[in-house]
Amino acid sequence: MTTRESTRTRLLDAAEDVLFVDGAADAPVDRILERAGVSPATLYRAYGSKEDLVAAALDRRFAAWIDTWDAAVARATDDRGRLLAVLDALGEFHAGPRGARWCAFLGTAAEHPDPPPALAAAVRQDSDALRTRLLDLSRPVAGERAPDLAEELLLVVTGHLALRLRPGRRPPGLAVARRVAEALVDRASGAG
Repeated sequence: MTTRESTRTRLLDAAEDVLFVDGAADAPVDRILERAGVSPATLYRAYGSKEDLVAAALDRRFAAWIDTWDAAVARATDDRGRLLAVLDALGEFHAGPRGARWCAFLGTAAEHPDPPPALAAAVRQDSDALRTRLLDLSRPVAGERAPDLAEELLLVVTGHLALRLRPGRRPPGLAVARRVAEALVDRASGAG
């Protein structure tokens, strides 16, 4: 790895840790720079702006999320399992070393109601992938009901991620989201 690649990786790691893992979406750039051990000039030379750094960190997180989801789908033994694998992937992703309190994409969207183009594109990429992949995985299970099922599952996934932020009593775990998703899948497939 070149020095430039190493610096970019340190910046991405620091941005992910500070913004997504620690959950400080509004953290000043100085906190990211301190964690990465680089100067402001290095950040701006590597990424141009804090928003571009955050977008790059989201892009990297998106790739890791899709890899996790793909692996969960690959382990499934039938169409129903492949569709519900999104929940397995959520559990695995959040239990990993860069797991977060909630979804970095939802957090970014909430923090930036009118985001700069780079952030808007990163959030849209995640939203579009969730919707498209859930629809594709729903087709073999639900046939013509697939569009409705995909939207319902998107709501379950998003709701589960958002509930992780609720203060006070610990939110329902992934098992509750799975039961809801299974009921929706069974209903749409005619099995329930």
